Amino acid sequence: MSTAILTGAPLPGSSLEDDLRSLGFDVRAATDVTEAAGLLSTVPPAHRVALVDPRFVGHRHALRLALTDPRFPAAAVPGALTAQAEARPALVSALRTTTEAVGAGVPAGGTATVTDRTVPGRLAATMEAEGTEVQRPELGSLVATVPTDEAARAAARSGVEAVDDEAVRLRSAVKARDGFFTTHCISPYSRYIARWCARRGLTPNQVTTASLLTALVAAGCAATGTRGGYVAAGLLLLFSFVLDCTDGQLARYSLQYSTMGAWLDATFDRAKEYAYYAGLALGAARGGDDVWALALGAMVLQSCRHVIDFSFNEANHDAVANSSPTAALSDKLDSVGWTVWVRRMIVLPIGERWAMIAVLTALTTPRIVFYALLIGCAFAACYTTAGRLLRSLTRKARRTDRAAQALADLADSGPLAELVAARGPRIPGSWGAPVVAVVGACALIAAALLQPFGSRQMIIAAVFYALCSGIAVARPLKGPLDWLVPPVFRAAEYCTILALAARSDIDGALPAAFGLVSAVAYHHYDTVYRIRGGTGAPPRWLVRTIGGHEGRTLVVAVFAAVLTGASGFTTALTVLAVAVALVVLVESIRFWVSSGAPAVHDEGEPA
Repeated sequence: MSTAILTGAPLPGSSLEDDLRSLGFDVRAATDVTEAAGLLSTVPPAHRVALVDPRFVGHRHALRLALTDPRFPAAAVPGALTAQAEARPALVSALRTTTEAVGAGVPAGGTATVTDRTVPGRLAATMEAEGTEVQRPELGSLVATVPTDEAARAAARSGVEAVDDEAVRLRSAVKARDGFFTTHCISPYSRYIARWCARRGLTPNQVTTASLLTALVAAGCAATGTRGGYVAAGLLLLFSFVLDCTDGQLARYSLQYSTMGAWLDATFDRAKEYAYYAGLALGAARGGDDVWALALGAMVLQSCRHVIDFSFNEANHDAVANSSPTAALSDKLDSVGWTVWVRRMIVLPIGERWAMIAVLTALTTPRIVFYALLIGCAFAACYTTAGRLLRSLTRKARRTDRAAQALADLADSGPLAELVAARGPRIPGSWGAPVVAVVGACALIAAALLQPFGSRQMIIAAVFYALCSGIAVARPLKGPLDWLVPPVFRAAEYCTILALAARSDIDGALPAAFGLVSAVAYHHYDTVYRIRGGTGAPPRWLVRTIGGHEGRTLVVAVFAAVLTGASGFTTALTVLAVAVALVVLVESIRFWVSSGAPAVHDEGEPA
């Protein structure tokens, strides 16, 4: 529920009250700040409240941006201020301060020393002075003003008539930064689908769910292994992507941001893509072609690409003196139009990637689809990682404690690594952590690839990896290349599972490994989005329960060395996958539907 209080007498002929009611506000009038404070006290504490100067002239969408966005506890534009439940005490305090300073009964249009002289403007300034952040949305060409005379009012109304409010709203529904395919082939019409959905009362979560269901049907079509199924799968995958763009545009168009939406938006993209990989693998198997290793390899490569992006960004987004010649060159290239699109395309973002998958599915075979994915994603990974390495080596920056903690959380260290970190040696030097992590990872992957399946040497390699993992995180991860530690751990765990399953020659081992990596990858993505939402990593009990990356790797190594029978290894991987998935999903669902989860959205994957 929302209540808007007009802090003064309404002007004849004004559409302000109608605008506020169309935005879902119950409108009440107050002649001065004292009466406004009285009306405010009658509004239930859990409800949103807005204070608006009745002389306000502007676009309805300007009011919508200022007064209805659920992500901000307090927000304001000239002549209008809103506060949600968490900012209500600050608003009450500001009302009290303003009343005491100016005197009870002061008219709404009284003078003040702040830029916005209205009562809402004075209150917003007081709230900021008392330590409450007040969001001030970028309005662009939209008008939001409180004219002080008829000439100014006429000019403001002319400004309102000169700008199409709805056209601005549609344009702002589309992300400013997106891939070439999404920008030029999807967004020009998906924004109108978003508006159609908004006018029929559909929510972003419903569109997100429809996108997931469409992708799952596409995966089912691919699993048929027929040419007709592949064509249908490609078309449905493209339609799923259109809906995937539409849900975010609908959220921005109607300002329907929610905690549940954050969780769905952040996780369903991965679920859709990886389910489609599984569908392709099943379809190929029906035709006698086993591509499960390629499907798992594509998932491993894509997940590692993402963790490189997340880890680098977390390490550097709040670094002090964060600059480098490489970054300057990148910014210079971004000023040239064609280079922007080329650079966005060669990293194979989700739009280009899904379009490639859809077209190749319809026209070729699953094996060719996975070959193209592996080649394209490998090139993109090399390109982006090389640029980040150059930036890190040439950047003179000091990493913050928050960045070091984020990297430690992304590392996903379990009890074994924690024990080694607490009691083991500490490697000096700024490059010590990534070097030790790489040494342990290389030894582990080499053993998985070179040792005979069932060899006890695999257990020794996994123990050595656990020791290296603990040593790598023994010191705060503040070195220039320490952001590489989490991606190295991801690559070591995922690639080891892939190599052991592929070399086991046991029926069902690769599909079981695909399920295990999917469950673990979900946990890692969940960790990323919690950190990005500002709530920190999952609880330590969860990480310890599922063993941490080094613990899970050691368990899989033991399985490979001990369970070499016809189905023992497959069964063990399946049981482990189900156990990890259950623990992770239950805790994730509990968190994201709780009141403490952040109302953030995935604004597009970096890769």
